[in-house]
Amino acid sequence: MPAAVAQSASMCMLEKEPTDTDLHQEGEIDKELQGKCLRMVSSVTPVKLYCCYVVNMGLTAALITLVALSVRKEKLVTECPGPCSPTCPTDWIGFGSQCFHFSEHTNNWTSSQNSCMALAAHLARFDSLEELNFLKRYNCDSDHWIGLHRESPEHPWMWTNNTEYNNLDPIRGGGECAYLTDRGISSGRGYTHRKWICSKPKATLYKGLGF
Repeated sequence: MPAAVAQSASMCMLEKEPTDTDLHQEGEIDKELQGKCLRMVSSVTPVKLYCCYVVNMGLTAALITLVALSVRKEKLVTECPGPCSPTCPTDWIGFGSQCFHFSEHTNNWTSSQNSCMALAAHLARFDSLEELNFLKRYNCDSDHWIGLHRESPEHPWMWTNNTEYNNLDPIRGGGECAYLTDRGISSGRGYTHRKWICSKPKATLYKGLGF
């Protein structure tokens, strides 16, 4: 029995204690695994890093764009808080701060004024020689009623808004209603039928609302 026990114990020791050969093989296996890991890391990591770099660059560019748009929008709101882009309706001509409409029909002075009022305007008014010269250019060879009138030759010329005319350009004739010719301003009887010019301030175009 003791001999058998000793032999069994020695067999157990041989099974539990690795030999030099086993240690060498394990070392080779570890080296092989380490090499595989290094190869996997070295082959995968650059691709991942490149992808991360591209994604980061894209996100950075998007962020910069959003910030720029936000600043631009804030600037627009500051400079133009609501209405912007003054404009004129279709078939009207813009000059300075006003819109002008030249009629294609004829009528007396009073009816011409009513026609302008139906368009939310009045018979044409000008505040400077530049505006007057502009109207002359488009007047062509036709006579057009404008927004000047008076009660009699002894009374001053008045605009349709009841403000007095500053005699920027002399008005010829002895009539009570003024009209524009290619030479300047003349006056005549209000019942005479002529074409007319309407004027009104330029409207403001709201974003998304149109005219």
